[in-house]
Amino acid sequence: MSLTEAIINYHDLLTDDVANESHEQLNEQMHSRGLFFGERPLCSVLRPRFLTPEQYTYMRHGIRPLLRAFERISHRAVADADFRAQFGLFEWEEPLIQIDPGFKVHSPLSRLDSFFVTDGATLQLKFTENNAEVPAASAYNDVLNSAFFGLRVMGEFLKRYSVRTIPTRHSVMQVLLDCWRQFSGGSRGRKPQIAILDWAEVPTRSEFELFVAYFKSQGLTAQIVDPRTVEYRDGALYDGDYRIDLIYKRVLITELIERMGTDNPVVQAVRNRDVCMVNPFTCKLLYKKAALAVLSDERNADFYTPDETEAIRNHIPWTRVVEERTTTYKGLPVDLIPFITKYREQFVLKPNDDYGGHGIVLGWQTNAAGWESALKVALETPHVIQERVTIPNEPYPSMVDGKLQIFNRMLDTAPFTFHGEYTDGCLTRLSTDPLLNVSAGGGSTVPTFIVEKRE
Repeated sequence: MSLTEAIINYHDLLTDDVANESHEQLNEQMHSRGLFFGERPLCSVLRPRFLTPEQYTYMRHGIRPLLRAFERISHRAVADADFRAQFGLFEWEEPLIQIDPGFKVHSPLSRLDSFFVTDGATLQLKFTENNAEVPAASAYNDVLNSAFFGLRVMGEFLKRYSVRTIPTRHSVMQVLLDCWRQFSGGSRGRKPQIAILDWAEVPTRSEFELFVAYFKSQGLTAQIVDPRTVEYRDGALYDGDYRIDLIYKRVLITELIERMGTDNPVVQAVRNRDVCMVNPFTCKLLYKKAALAVLSDERNADFYTPDETEAIRNHIPWTRVVEERTTTYKGLPVDLIPFITKYREQFVLKPNDDYGGHGIVLGWQTNAAGWESALKVALETPHVIQERVTIPNEPYPSMVDGKLQIFNRMLDTAPFTFHGEYTDGCLTRLSTDPLLNVSAGGGSTVPTFIVEKRE
């Protein structure tokens, strides 16, 4: 099936009446379902992102060996201080990653950010970051899927195409419960009391509310908890009278420590195995941008299995920690700093520990003086340098001043991963800015659907 043909057919269905009605329906659905990032609606376009079954299968198969490789380097890093040095941990992070979480996988909930070129005969899939600490948007994505199925234009499209979603909230819940069972030794089947832990003022609170409603629909007890209100007493963690058994951690570890110190009630309870926390402190290793450098650095090439090595070669862009050293680039030795200084237009500079696009410098959008200044900062505080990858684009329709407009937008592909083993569903973000980050203030989230033409 031609993906381009499906997109054209969808756009052709957007007559003035259909487009206006679908636009109004989508806005009503977003308001009624809480599909907002802060004050901004999540979606500003009228078409979902489409993938063919073959493209989705290609993505899932490409990810599996990478997940094994990520878990492999994380477990080795905990056990081996010399190997761990490659990740660039802060001093305060060292004791935290030594805390046994009570379950096997270091990052059981994750989201890999990638760019997936799907046009033409050759597929190109490059993973540029691992959101291994607080992978967001799973509930948003599921509910946005449902909202799009109610649109008039989708009703017309369904006459010609089979369309299916890949929901993920159930997998988030199953990961949490699986970690709880490992942590508690089964605990005779007792259901845990869940706390979704983050600051009360974060713009993603509406997603937490969606998760609370979903957990309750599955017979679980859950509530949103601000870390500043918890107490650790009598061998348990409490929010008021609410005893917390299982933390679904959405707060960033760095923010938790910076605001509340390294001996706050959450850390104490986790350290003493009086509360189960997902993701655990060990996830910080894979959250570091340097984790991709560890995967792609020739110094670690002998550490991986053959299928992991092939997946790294095919899907991880060349990435190195910024430091004075000799390394290889496409099989040839290079002096790293002079090399990336000279060829800035081929590279992206990223802080080792940040999110939301903060501090990222795109070499092709920076002059020589600005790039050299950024490299000086990168030599003083941990950064990685990563090879530029192709950013795909597709046409998307939106209503502007009451009229339908269709223009190209850049898009990323961010598959959700579970148990450190498999992929289900993915987040797609659109933007006119190469950073493609909704939390940075731009762009739009769209649901991702698998489409096939009806026979």
